[in-house]
Amino acid sequence: MKVTIVCDVLGEENNGTTIAAMNLIRTLQAKGHQVRVVSGDQSKRGLPGHYVVPPRSFGIFNGYVAKNGVSLAKPVRSILEEAIDGADVVHILVPFSLGHAAVLLCREKGIPITAGFHCQAENFTNHIFLMNARLVNRLIYKYFYWRVYRYCTCIHYPTQFICDVFEKVTHPTNHYVISNGVNKVFARREVKRPPELEGKYLILSTGRYSREKSQKVLIDAVAKSRHRDQIQLVLAGKGPQENALRKRVKKRGIREPVFGFHTREELIGIINLADLYVHPAQIEIEAIACLEAIACGKVPVIADSPRSATRHFALTEKNLFRCNDSSDLANRIDYWLDHPEEREECSRAYLGYARQFDFDNCMDAMERMLLDAVKAGPHG
Repeated sequence: MKVTIVCDVLGEENNGTTIAAMNLIRTLQAKGHQVRVVSGDQSKRGLPGHYVVPPRSFGIFNGYVAKNGVSLAKPVRSILEEAIDGADVVHILVPFSLGHAAVLLCREKGIPITAGFHCQAENFTNHIFLMNARLVNRLIYKYFYWRVYRYCTCIHYPTQFICDVFEKVTHPTNHYVISNGVNKVFARREVKRPPELEGKYLILSTGRYSREKSQKVLIDAVAKSRHRDQIQLVLAGKGPQENALRKRVKKRGIREPVFGFHTREELIGIINLADLYVHPAQIEIEAIACLEAIACGKVPVIADSPRSATRHFALTEKNLFRCNDSSDLANRIDYWLDHPEEREECSRAYLGYARQFDFDNCMDAMERMLLDAVKAGPHG
């Protein structure tokens, strides 16, 4: 099968969309399929199978976009045409400019299109201070539908939650609900506890530093915890809110968290050292970061946000806290830290729960979706 994958967002593997794209690319290549990748990632220029377009300029906002750790692509028809010609199917990661241009070309050439759903409306409106504007978010979903998804033979949703959200606002789709999957390297292992953590609790939260990820709620909760002086917080990630979070830490007077992006191997070690994993995000399609922690047997405490699929990973009420309520989160943190035996029992339950997100099974399902699209042909 010849597959062209179109990625408006590609680069350093520090965000869910890029990680999902690279996982799919590597898997299809390993299965023997011919994969072409179109992106604006300049570091891929000259690599076999990669077709690189220029990065899109946002003028005075270029610095802000860079702080988010992403680079958006500018469509170039000649490059897209070279990558798409002869493809059996074209898979689009997000419904932005490059994906839209690919749709128009595929329509001309009669090539079936599939697309993933990796961007909630709030991921965009958060940057223009309209995250809670329901009408604006609904209009963005409709825009996504008319721009890309209505032309797709098959659509990949990482969770039933985002499938329901999108179809309620737009139209029923030929959908495949498939987790992005958790790599087998994320597993429980023994890690020697460094001397500086003796007598302390390590609490981990992984995610881009942005408003919708709500790390500020976790900082406030640590400040309210009975164990505040014993807690070492690790905020694994990058993003535009880093300075604001650092200022909040100083204002709350808690121990300085560990900020920054970690390699996969480093992150696995940190997860296995952690006493608790907290996921405070208000907006989330799936949260692979949370699943990676669960796969290592970590007990999660998750915001019960109605706009987050992650809340469905809670096995008990004690694994949830009221969204944006730092006092309730502090109570949950204290409960789990005060009950190590119950925490270990919950940890074992999560190890079993994580098996359904097996990476190989998820990638097999993605391959079947692409093959189904090839058999079905173009939509509409």
